[in-house]
Amino acid sequence: MPSNIETARAAKLRPIGEIAGKLGIPADAVFAYGPHKAKIALDYLNRLERPDGKLILVTAISPTPAGEGKTTTTVGLGDALNRIGKRAVICLREPSLGPCFGHKGGAAGGGKSQLVPMEDINLHFTGDFHAIAAANNLLAAIVDNHVYWGNELGIDLRRISWRRVVDMNDRALRQIVSSLGGVANGFPREDGFDIVVASEVMAIFCLATSLDDLCERLGRIVVAQTRDKRPVTARDLKADGAMAVLLRDALAPNLVQSIEGSPAFVHGGPFANIAHGCNSVIATKSGLKLGDYVVTEAGFGADLGAEKFFDIKCRMAGLRPSAAVIVATVRALKMHGGVDKDALTAENAAAVRKGAANLVRHIRNVKRFGVPSVVAVNRFASDTAAELAEVVAAAAAEGIEAIVCNHFDDGSAGSEELARRVVALAEAPSQFAPLYKDDLPLFDKVKAIATTLYGASDVIADKPVRDQLHAWEAAGYGRFPVCMAKTQYSFSTDPALRGAPSNHVVPIREVRLSAGAGFVVVICGEIMTMPGLPKVPAANAIHLDREGQVVGLF
Repeated sequence: MPSNIETARAAKLRPIGEIAGKLGIPADAVFAYGPHKAKIALDYLNRLERPDGKLILVTAISPTPAGEGKTTTTVGLGDALNRIGKRAVICLREPSLGPCFGHKGGAAGGGKSQLVPMEDINLHFTGDFHAIAAANNLLAAIVDNHVYWGNELGIDLRRISWRRVVDMNDRALRQIVSSLGGVANGFPREDGFDIVVASEVMAIFCLATSLDDLCERLGRIVVAQTRDKRPVTARDLKADGAMAVLLRDALAPNLVQSIEGSPAFVHGGPFANIAHGCNSVIATKSGLKLGDYVVTEAGFGADLGAEKFFDIKCRMAGLRPSAAVIVATVRALKMHGGVDKDALTAENAAAVRKGAANLVRHIRNVKRFGVPSVVAVNRFASDTAAELAEVVAAAAAEGIEAIVCNHFDDGSAGSEELARRVVALAEAPSQFAPLYKDDLPLFDKVKAIATTLYGASDVIADKPVRDQLHAWEAAGYGRFPVCMAKTQYSFSTDPALRGAPSNHVVPIREVRLSAGAGFVVVICGEIMTMPGLPKVPAANAIHLDREGQVVGLF
């Protein structure tokens, strides 16, 4: 069987202008980055006055090393909707270099349900992440420079909260000491790096609705406090204008295509375990104006990505999703049922039945938001009829349908039944509502998520964390949603607890204010905002062949 990169490389790509033409985008609004990718002009998108299409969210069960194929399903569903005569637009996040060279691999889909040019999308693409990193690190440099030249604002060096970023997994940068080497290099202090996709600038980039909104949000970023605990913002440092300049061109959404020629916006890329995990609002809203259906995804399981999609992105952008697709695989459900990764190809219907508890909880969680759903079973060759029947039965017991899909091998033909079911679900008026109200106290918002969606019995936090939340409420941030940062592998904060654990306790380790993005980050358990590389990173197998082509990217 050919690898993903071989399949993508064998595809016949259409000129990007032809793809834009499918959506009625005129040539003068298409700014090409080579023959097969482009940015679409913001001024053109801002002038669109068409009714919105239907918004379809693709989410998944809790991820395992066995794989779920959420992005592959998103692409396959978009292709299938176009196949049955709908005008569908795919909206995905841009991949981060960290996972590409770490252990997760690329994020352009798989098999015959991929976005192309796959190599470009998974690597530097149109440079958006570099622009986001540059804007973030410019602000960090301005903070230290302000202190060096007299500290007119009275920044307390112990209370500088703004961190530098790099788009690579590098655990050595989690905690550092900066400005060593003497007087000429500034004032030494503890500092650290986050990965770009966990940064507030990335969140702002993805939640901004326009250039004006971007500028306003950048100015609200809180970078530090004074000794009397007054906030210091990017606007106070006069850094917001230069940051916006760096981000201006990047804010226009990127247009590419699937192997079958479906239009796809790929724009922004926050992680869902440590950020809000959704592509840009601008891309999603553009797709809704240009297509009958927008198929988008939110990262990791529904407890993380879907929750943040509903409670953060939809709340802020006024979006009303019409339906959700919950992706599952027999292999992953076996792992949730206790099967080791090395034994996944052997039939084990009992393990699927046990592991389906994870799927059932995700189904129930999506229902809590008033969004009708369907389960897409991303089929593997080793799946047996008995195992697939267990997944169908588990979904049926919850009152929803599970449809076996073969889009990896067959492209849109393998997801046509799923597409027809999604259309049927989306015909009913949306009953969507976020999980909690804006005026609920911040700690109670965390508790609502943990006890309602995670199955936890309680949330615990030391007094300094609770005091910080109260202080932010007093400062006017109490109506913000909360962005939970926790392991993606479990409903708990213990990645080893697969299935559907209940009555566990969720510990809050730290909270961070993202005043520009408009939410409070709640860091739980051992989760890190700068990942590390595995013992054998994917980078070890990636290289160029004698013809200069990329080998080993997956």
